[in-house]
Amino acid sequence: MDKKKLKLIMQNILHHLDDGIHVIDKDGKTIIYNEAMAKLEGIEREKILGNPLLSIFPSLDEDSSTLLTVMKTGRPLINKVQTYLNYKGEKITTINTTVPLFEDDIKYGALEIARDITDIKELSEQLVDLQQELLSEEDNNSEDSKKKKYTFKNIIGNSTEIKRALDVAKKASNTPSSVLIYGETGTGKELFAQSIHHCGYRKNKPFVAQNCAALPEALLEGILFGTVKGGFTGAIDRPGLFEQANKGTLLLDEINSMGLTLQSKLLRVLQEGYIRRVGDTKEIPVDVRIIATTNEPPRKAIENGSLRKDLFYRLSVINVYIPSLKERQEDISLLCDYFINKYNKILNKNITEVSQRVSKLFKTYDWPGNVREFQNVIEGAMNYVKKDDNIIKTEHIPYYIRDYKGNTNDKIIERVDFNNSLPEILTNIEKRIILTKLKSENFNISKAARELKVKRQTLQHKIKKYDLK
Repeated sequence: MDKKKLKLIMQNILHHLDDGIHVIDKDGKTIIYNEAMAKLEGIEREKILGNPLLSIFPSLDEDSSTLLTVMKTGRPLINKVQTYLNYKGEKITTINTTVPLFEDDIKYGALEIARDITDIKELSEQLVDLQQELLSEEDNNSEDSKKKKYTFKNIIGNSTEIKRALDVAKKASNTPSSVLIYGETGTGKELFAQSIHHCGYRKNKPFVAQNCAALPEALLEGILFGTVKGGFTGAIDRPGLFEQANKGTLLLDEINSMGLTLQSKLLRVLQEGYIRRVGDTKEIPVDVRIIATTNEPPRKAIENGSLRKDLFYRLSVINVYIPSLKERQEDISLLCDYFINKYNKILNKNITEVSQRVSKLFKTYDWPGNVREFQNVIEGAMNYVKKDDNIIKTEHIPYYIRDYKGNTNDKIIERVDFNNSLPEILTNIEKRIILTKLKSENFNISKAARELKVKRQTLQHKIKKYDLK
């Protein structure tokens, strides 16, 4: 391929990227500038190409420009937050990765990849400010604030599994130690976290929550630890969530989604009891109890590199495991009654029960979204029930529950010819059960054998016997 075609391909690639690309030469003049960067910085590409960077963006200087800083130091800057005025005078915030360009150890320019996080930054800061206002209102009106709080009374269930989780969580509420809560998505991890806080000795102090998966790492650091003016371009003095939660509890939801670099900084705070705002050297003492949650098994998170082992040891002083809904199916009836009662008031209905068929479907479906999914299904079904009816029926629930492939036992029985002899009937049922299980496990014999609770050799023999290959 000739150079002309290769250059054309590269230009097409650059201009179809979502991230901005900006390259300067050794004199600080722009030599590559893609469409995404032009849109972000509010300027036509033709106006910046070939011109010195600082002549286009007067709000920057050699120290605040990440491109010029990298050109000067020869060291890359990874995931650096930068807030500045674009060509139109609009305030924007980007996360930049900027690297020097070398040829034979001679520096000839710098490359910057920029991702626009203006909206995310503004929204997250507004949420932090709003949370601070709400905390102040709670201090001034403690009686009203009690209505918004969840306690262990709000956790519905009588199963052995949920009682075990509640027992551990209640013990955790009486200690200052860190807590790690593990449960699948939708099991109620924040409900448990709030209950631990509001039933403990910190109950009259702030409870602050942050989802670690919601923000880029560079932005999350400033949200947690706060920022100081001059800490990075466009930074202002702003307290972080640790300062807001002082004397209270900070919930770090989905801790396994937090970047490993930030995890190490969190570990230092847990060990030393001090935080430093981003860009500051001053240490601020904090007394904050940490409750962290993860939606995957902690050991698995450590193995796949999403959770630091040393942070896990520090957080998991007390471990609370919240069972999935399929592990506590005996709670489904209680939950059903609870949510029907709740949505009767909201939807102005008078529903009293679910049909026997629906009840059976609820207990055979595996509920991957757990209690959250179950709640949404009940609410959705109640919207379909006519005003003169008081029963949730099969036609009111989603098709994927009605047609769930896990509901195979009835279908197996329905396909059996009961005119045959008993040995023939039993053989036919066994054959169909084995085939169904093999299909559900993608014909993995070892997994199917474990599910059927038989030896692998026994299952192999029956597969051969019934010609199920």
